[in-house]
Amino acid sequence: MEIQLSTELTELIPHFKMGVIEYQNIIVEDSPQMLKGRLQLFQESIYFDLEDHNLTEIPGIQEWRAIFKKTGKDPNRYRHSAEALFRRVKKQNYLPSIQSATDLNNFFSLKYQVPIGVYDMDFIEGPIEIRIGGENEEYIGLNGRSNSLNRLIISADHKGPFGSPFVDSERTAVTKNTKNALQLIYLRPSTSLEEAKKLTESLMTMFTQISGGESKCYLLGSE
Repeated sequence: MEIQLSTELTELIPHFKMGVIEYQNIIVEDSPQMLKGRLQLFQESIYFDLEDHNLTEIPGIQEWRAIFKKTGKDPNRYRHSAEALFRRVKKQNYLPSIQSATDLNNFFSLKYQVPIGVYDMDFIEGPIEIRIGGENEEYIGLNGRSNSLNRLIISADHKGPFGSPFVDSERTAVTKNTKNALQLIYLRPSTSLEEAKKLTESLMTMFTQISGGESKCYLLGSE
């Protein structure tokens, strides 16, 4: 699948980079007990770690808040998805198990402190551009409401925007019927290419161990 970063985005945020993973012939189902247990224990561990810390001091949270501010979005009003997960954990509003793909997304988003999106590839049409959203762009998100995408980083295909590190759209949501998926890891720009590659490969390996299928990954962006 052809994916490119817009010039506006890379000029505004030097060293912007993303991990891209494509999966084929996967099985999305209820998470195995191992994953459910790891997700729960990890959230409990984070909760205790956060007791004496300000959430916005976490490096990944801090870096992505700065990115939102740079694109023109108030990070206090529009919290990136990784920060939203951490805020839930801090309130002991732990994430329930949904299904294997979403649970893995949430686990790695908490682990690496970055937004991660996973999309049903069969509902994506044509090449994808990662760019900054326009004034009149919006979509119905997984939060159940219409979301303005103005000045947010978005992923868009021929049909328009479908993903963002803020909230993803309903149109390309992964379900238990999904067979082919695209995963986008919104890496911290400060991450080295070597570490970015390791992180992306680690996520891909665990995903295919649980969901099967074939996969390939690569990085977008540069040092």
